[in-house]
Amino acid sequence: MTYKTSGVCSYSITYDIKDGKVHNVLFDGGCDGNLKGIGKLVEGMTVEEVISKLQGIKCGSKRTSCPDQLATALKGCRQ
Repeated sequence: MTYKTSGVCSYSITYDIKDGKVHNVLFDGGCDGNLKGIGKLVEGMTVEEVISKLQGIKCGSKRTSCPDQLATALKGCRQ
């Protein structure tokens, strides 16, 4: 799946969900090393776990962050 981000440096997030678990998270743009790290950390976690851990994180004075955008993308998958 691909999610177009808003309010952050990355442009989009691609990811897979299999059996309720998150896999292959890739951010397009943004802070390359940090976002690769996030992808590795959430690999195999349930959608709910990722949302719970990342939702509401802000980047500096922005209202959102790349991790928060991932949580937002995943929230759209549960509906």
